[in-house]
Amino acid sequence: MPEQTNAMTIDVEDYYQVAAFGKNISRSDWPRFESRSVANTEKILDFFEKQNIKATFFILGYEAQRNPGLVQKIVAAGHEIASHGLDHQLIYTQNEDVFRNDVKTARKILQDLSGQEVLAYRAPSFSITPKTPWAHRILVEEGYCYDSSVFPVRHDLYGNPNASREIHRIETESGSIIEFPPTVVKIGGISIPTGGGGYFRLFPFWLTKYLLKQVNRKRPFVFYLHPWEIDPNQPRIPNVSWKSKFRHYINLHKTASRLERILTSFSFTTMGEVLQEWAKADK
Repeated sequence: MPEQTNAMTIDVEDYYQVAAFGKNISRSDWPRFESRSVANTEKILDFFEKQNIKATFFILGYEAQRNPGLVQKIVAAGHEIASHGLDHQLIYTQNEDVFRNDVKTARKILQDLSGQEVLAYRAPSFSITPKTPWAHRILVEEGYCYDSSVFPVRHDLYGNPNASREIHRIETESGSIIEFPPTVVKIGGISIPTGGGGYFRLFPFWLTKYLLKQVNRKRPFVFYLHPWEIDPNQPRIPNVSWKSKFRHYINLHKTASRLERILTSFSFTTMGEVLQEWAKADK
């Protein structure tokens, strides 16, 4: 069986911007925090360069404006620029007009800085859910061609357990968009998220590798990570709940070495390239 080529994706946001800390840190507080996203993203770029891997970087508009040189460095290394929205606000807390402004503004910022056409979107915390039936239509209207926001699991912050685990087209009144869901493996009726992030830090590496190989027997998967996840020395946020503390800090010291191992265990490229091949086969 020929080797599948999978999508490697990085969500460029900083440690203090995550939804898990949303009750502790307001958007207006962000400027007072130490920025660590540039150094951490540059480490990831080095990992990719060593393995000659191209990836898709879903960049927060706020981070792009604060660190425009980082966007240009990612472009210079040959990677794909994609949108992670503007201010990491959960989509189901927005209305249609706010969401449209968010994705339009973020796309313009990223296109102006990168010189690339931005075609991909990923919602902060995968927050396109059944509560936001208008989201994909607006993405189509604002020029996006593919999305990776609908997590087919049950979770307190995101997810749609009834959504497809396969790459698929979503039809809207304004046209279609390709959805590349975060990776989930179903075993014995249980959906196991296995495509990166906190799950990559929580599960032992052998289990992640085993599950992803099961996916690759049938189709490509999408892998995702955040730059702050390779940064065990990041400042600790005080007074967070035990659940948020567990989710954010577990095994940060293991992530960088695990990332290097995953890069040599599977074949990766940008999401755009994977979906171009999928679209050819889908015709």
